[in-house]
Amino acid sequence: MKTLHALDQRGILHAVASRGEHDVAAAHLAAHGLDDLFTVLEVGWGAKSQAVERIAADLNIGLDTIAFIDNDAVERAEVAAAHPAVRCYPATEAEQLTAYEEFTPPFVTDESAQRRRLYRTERRRKAAETEHTGAPAEFLASLDLVLTVRRATEADLARAHELTVRTHQLNTTGRTFGLEDLRRLCADPGHEVIVAGLEDRFGSYGTIGLAVTALRDDATVLELLLMSCRVMSRGVGAVLIDHIVAETLAAGRRPVAEFVATDVNRQMLVTLRFGGFAVVEDNGDRMTLAIDPANPPRARRHPVRVVTA
Repeated sequence: MKTLHALDQRGILHAVASRGEHDVAAAHLAAHGLDDLFTVLEVGWGAKSQAVERIAADLNIGLDTIAFIDNDAVERAEVAAAHPAVRCYPATEAEQLTAYEEFTPPFVTDESAQRRRLYRTERRRKAAETEHTGAPAEFLASLDLVLTVRRATEADLARAHELTVRTHQLNTTGRTFGLEDLRRLCADPGHEVIVAGLEDRFGSYGTIGLAVTALRDDATVLELLLMSCRVMSRGVGAVLIDHIVAETLAAGRRPVAEFVATDVNRQMLVTLRFGGFAVVEDNGDRMTLAIDPANPPRARRHPVRVVTA
């Protein structure tokens, strides 16, 4: 139990991939006071590799971020064969996991310690969405989404760094920034580092967005924009882009964005294009896009209220 709590405080989520009856397993965890520590329970009679795959899909995370621990060597071999990216450990190593490098993030933020609660809140949102009988747009509107946008402070830097190394799908360039990089950019009058937080009627999503812009005489260049995959279905990437574009045009500058293609971030290119950005230079995987200030995009309506702080 000590190991479970220690890993939880580091932002490492726990899930169950087991054979048996779901209700029996849930009751067993509750009897030992562990039910609140586990985000997902995948208990049934199929292969554990399939349970692991469903857990990854449920949490919207990559298989390469999952560790599987089991006391049966055959079960570990089955999971390893089906998912080579999953790290597998014998149960005898459970108490040693906190000492392993792969379970020791370089920074533990306040948000790391809240990650399990954020995911559990998200599961309540998903349950409400499943029960909703109207159009998806109606459900989004019912959430009363509020996006808070503000300049990053020293207290935000660890989370901002964490986002750059953990977020891949909703990411324009894949650039990563260390703490000193971000501290320097925050102090540089030629750059802005912006963080975005999201909340709705269920509660907070935490700090879910980051934008790094270079301020030039005639242009604001979006060097990096990313959004946590947890908010992929909320469309807030488009909201943040529209906010940056509006601020840039109001300052008399041209909105410009860099885009570096990866295997998983095409959605961000689509979001930029729908935001009015046109390709002005294409070098294969690397693009430069821009908006013509003389022909700005029409303001779009979003089911999200933006607050600047």
